[in-house]
Amino acid sequence: MQSTDLGSKESGKIWHRKPSPATRDGIIVNIIHNTSDYLPKVLRFLNVAFDSSGDCLIAGDHHGNIYVFDLCGNRFNLVQRTAQACTALAFNLHRKSEFLVALADYSIKCFDTVTKELVSWMRGHESSVFSISVHGSGRYAITTSSDTAQLWDLDTFQRKRKLNILQSVGIQKVFFLPLSNTILSCFKDNSIFAWECDTLVCKYQLPAPPESSNILYKVFAVTRDGRILAAGGKSNHIHLWCLEAKQLFRIIQMPTKVRAIRHLEFLPDSFDAGSNQVLGVLSQDGIMRFINIQTCKLLFEIGSLDDGISSSVISPHGRYIASIMENGSLNIYSVQTLTKEINKPPPPLVKVIEDLPKKKGNSGDLKVKVTSGRVRRPARSRESKIQTRILKQDLTGGFEKKENELSDGLNKKRLQILLKGYGEFPTKYRMFIWRSLLQLPENQTAFSNLIDKGIHVAFLNLQKKYPIKSRKLLRVLQRTLSALAHWSAIFSDTPYLPLLAFPFVKLFQNNQLICFEVVATLIINWCQHWFEYFPNPPINILSMIENVLAFHDKELLQHFINHDVTSQLYAWPLLETVFSEVLTREEWLKLFDNVFSNHPSFLLMTVVAYNICSRAPLLNCKRKDDFEYFFHHRNNLDISAVIREAYRLLDTTPADIHPDSMLDAFVALTKGQYPVFNQYPKFIVDYQTQERERIRNDELDYLRERQAVEEMQAEVDQQRVEDEAWYQKQELLRRAEETRREILLQEEEKMIQQRQRLAAVRRELKVKEMHLQDAARRRLLQLQQDQREMELRRLDDEIERKNLSRNQEAVAKEMKENADAYRQKVDLEEHMFHRLIGTDQTQNQKIHKWEEAEEKDFHLKSEKKTAALSDASRRWFLEKEIHDAQHPCDKVVPKGRDEEFASGCLPRASQLNDISEMESLTQISLNQRKMHWDAMEQDLMERVRNLRQRLVTQAQNRCQTPHLLAT
Repeated sequence: MQSTDLGSKESGKIWHRKPSPATRDGIIVNIIHNTSDYLPKVLRFLNVAFDSSGDCLIAGDHHGNIYVFDLCGNRFNLVQRTAQACTALAFNLHRKSEFLVALADYSIKCFDTVTKELVSWMRGHESSVFSISVHGSGRYAITTSSDTAQLWDLDTFQRKRKLNILQSVGIQKVFFLPLSNTILSCFKDNSIFAWECDTLVCKYQLPAPPESSNILYKVFAVTRDGRILAAGGKSNHIHLWCLEAKQLFRIIQMPTKVRAIRHLEFLPDSFDAGSNQVLGVLSQDGIMRFINIQTCKLLFEIGSLDDGISSSVISPHGRYIASIMENGSLNIYSVQTLTKEINKPPPPLVKVIEDLPKKKGNSGDLKVKVTSGRVRRPARSRESKIQTRILKQDLTGGFEKKENELSDGLNKKRLQILLKGYGEFPTKYRMFIWRSLLQLPENQTAFSNLIDKGIHVAFLNLQKKYPIKSRKLLRVLQRTLSALAHWSAIFSDTPYLPLLAFPFVKLFQNNQLICFEVVATLIINWCQHWFEYFPNPPINILSMIENVLAFHDKELLQHFINHDVTSQLYAWPLLETVFSEVLTREEWLKLFDNVFSNHPSFLLMTVVAYNICSRAPLLNCKRKDDFEYFFHHRNNLDISAVIREAYRLLDTTPADIHPDSMLDAFVALTKGQYPVFNQYPKFIVDYQTQERERIRNDELDYLRERQAVEEMQAEVDQQRVEDEAWYQKQELLRRAEETRREILLQEEEKMIQQRQRLAAVRRELKVKEMHLQDAARRRLLQLQQDQREMELRRLDDEIERKNLSRNQEAVAKEMKENADAYRQKVDLEEHMFHRLIGTDQTQNQKIHKWEEAEEKDFHLKSEKKTAALSDASRRWFLEKEIHDAQHPCDKVVPKGRDEEFASGCLPRASQLNDISEMESLTQISLNQRKMHWDAMEQDLMERVRNLRQRLVTQAQNRCQTPHLLAT
C-alpha cells in the first residue's frame, strides 16, 4: 500500500509508482495530511465527493483546505483555503470545474477548481448543512440542515424554494432521485414523501414501516435507476422499498455484530442498466460490507476494527471507493481488485464431448457429458440458454429448425420475411433484433478485463488522425479499439479499424459492451479472410467481388479496366468503411438490417450491387480522381434498389464464383470468454510487433541517452551559468564599488558647490535685504511726501474752490471788460489801418504831383539858370517830404530851413552838388520807402490775422468759462 503525505505542498503526484493494490484490502493509495503550520499536527479529512466522470474527487479537511485529486492524471492540487471546516461537498455540477462546499458558518459557497475563484456565496441556513444533493442535470441543488431544506438554482445561485418543518419532527435527508425530477424527503418520524421538482406537488407518500421492525431511519441510498430505496438506522436491519410499487418488499438482516448502520450506498455497475444489485453498508464498527440484495450474500468488505472507516463515497462508474478513515486519512480503493475473486470467469461449459459411434443412429444417440456446472454471477438475474451442436453431413436435417431459432423467442426465418416485406426492422426494436440475430453473449467479465488494460498504445493519439468533435464519442471509440487490440494483436496495426468500428461506436456509444461484441462479431463473420494478406487489402475478397461483377456487368468492369480502376478503388473503400461514407444514417441502418439477417456473403454482393446501380454515373467518369471521389462521398442512390439488386445477385450468381462457397456460415461469439482470433499471417504481425518493439526500445534508449546528454548538458549549462553569474556578480560588485566612489566624489563636489552657492545666496540675500530696506525707506519717504503733496493739493483745491466761488463774478466782469477793450482796440487798429492806407495813397499822389512840379520847375530853372533857387526849393521840399514821411502827424518845418528859406538865399555850387546827391538819395529813399511800405503792409496783414485768431479764441473761451465757473 502506497502512502502520500500532502504536507505543505499545493500540488504534486498522488503516487510515485504504479499502484498495485493487494487483493485482500484493495487500497490504491492512502493519503494523509501532516503539517507543522497548524496545531494539531495531523489535519483530518472531513468530507469527500466525486465528480460526474468518477475520475476526480475533492476532499476537505477541518481547517478548510480543499484538494482536487485526479486519479487518471495522478495529480493533486490545493484549490481553496476556506479557513473553516467544511460540512458537506458536491462536485457533480453542470459546469464541470465548479463545486459546492458547505461551511461551519452555515453558508454554502461555490468555487472554481481551475481559476480557484469564488463563484457565488449562498446564505439562508440557520444550522449546519450536512447534505448537498445535485440534480442529474447539475443545474439544481438541495441543501439540507436539521431544521430546513432549500432548493437552489445553480445557474443564478438564487434560492427557489424552502422547506420548513416543525422543530419536533426534524429532517433526516432530502435528495433528488436519479434519472427523474422527483425529490425524496425523509424525516425523523420515518415518514417519506416524494415531490415533483418543478411544481413541488406531493406525488406520493410511502407507507409506514411495519411496527415489528422498530427502526428509525437515519441513512438512505437509491439505485441509479431510481427504483429501489434502501433505508437503515440504529439496527442491523435494512429495509428495501420499491418506489414504483410504493411498498416495502424486503428486509435484510445484517450479522449480529452490526448494531447500527452509519452509511448506505449502492455500488454502480456499467452493465446492470442502473439496477444496482450490490449495496455497501457501513456499520458502527468502522467496517463497510458489500452485500448482494438479491442473494443476501456478503461479497467483500473494506476497513477493519483497527483502521475503521468514518464515511465513504463510491465513484459514479463504480471503479473507486473513497473512504475517510477514523484517523483522518483518506483511502482510495480499487473496486476491480476487491471484486477480482467474484468476477473470475467461469470454467469451460463443455469439458468432454463424445463423438458419434460409427454405426448408424438417429439424433437421439448424441450424448454430451458435462462434468462441471456453470457458475452464476450474483448480479445476473436470468440465465441465457447455451446451445452446443455437433453437425454431421448425414444429420443436418435435424438441426435446421434449431438454427433458425434465436434467443428471446425470435425466429430468423420470420424476421427475414418481415424484413423483405417492410424493407427494414422497426426502429423501436432494431437494437433488440440485432442483438438476437448476432447472438451476443454479453461477456461482462471478459470485456471488463479488456477495458481494464487501459488505452492501447496504438490509439493514444487517435484524436490527431481522427479529430472527432464529441469527446465522449472519441473516448468510447478509443476504448473500443483498445479492447479489440488487446483481444487480438492484429487490430493494433489495422489502419482501417477506426473506419470500420466508428458507425457502430456512434450507434452503441451508451453501451460499450454491446458495441465491442457487435464489432467483434462483424469481424469474425463478415470480415472473413480480410487479414490473410495483411498489411495489404484482402486481395482474395476483392477477387470474389471482381468475379461477380464480371459475370453480371462486363461493360462496367471493362470501363474500370480501361481507366486503370481496380477493385481496391471501387470495392475496398466501401468495405473498409462498411458503407458509412456513402450512406446516410437511415440508409445505413436499413442496409445492415439486411446484412445481419443474411449470410456473410451478402455484404460482398451489396458492394457489387452498389456499383451496378451506379453504372450510369460511373460510365461517365473518365479520371481516376472522379472515381475516388465517387466511392468516398454520398451519391444520389436509392438504397432499396441496391438491396433488391444484392438479393438478385445472391440468387443468380453461379455457385463456382458465389462468395458463400468460400465464406463460412455465421458463428456467434462464445460465452464466458471471447474466442481466439488468429486468422492473419502471424509472422508478419509478430515481425511488425518485434520491429515496433525494437523501434520503441531504440527510441527508449535514444530517449535515455538524450536525457543523459541533456542532463549532462544541463549540468554543464548550469555550471556555466553559475560561473557566468559569479563573474557577473563580481563585475557588478566592482562596478558598483566604482560607481559608489564616483557617486561619493560627485556628492562631495556637489556639497562644495552647494556650500559656495549657499554663501553666494547669503550674500545676495544680504544685498537684497539692504536694497529692500533702502527701497522701503525711500518708499516710506516718498509715501510721506506724496501724502503731504496730496494734502497741499487738497488745500489748494479747497482754496481754489473758495476763491473760484468768490471771484467768479469778478472774473466774469473782468473778462467782459477785457473783451470789450480788446474789441475796441481791434476796431481802433482797423481804423488806423484804413487811415494809414488812405494816407499812403494821398501821399503817393502828392509825391507824383510834386515830382512833376519839380521836373517842370527844374526845367524852368535850368532854362532860367535859376539853379540855386530851384535847388534850395527842392532841398526844402525834399527835407519836408522826408520829415513828413517819417512823422506824418508832425508837419513842423525845421527852424533852420525856414530861416534859410525865408532869407531867400540861393544855394551855392557846393550846395548844388549836395542837391545832386540829395536827388540820388531821394531816389534811393523812395525805393526803400516803397519796400518799407510793402513790409509794413505785410506785417499789418499778419497782425490782423493774429488779432482775428485771438478774437476767435477769446470768444471760444468766453463760451466755455460759464460752464467752468458753474463746475
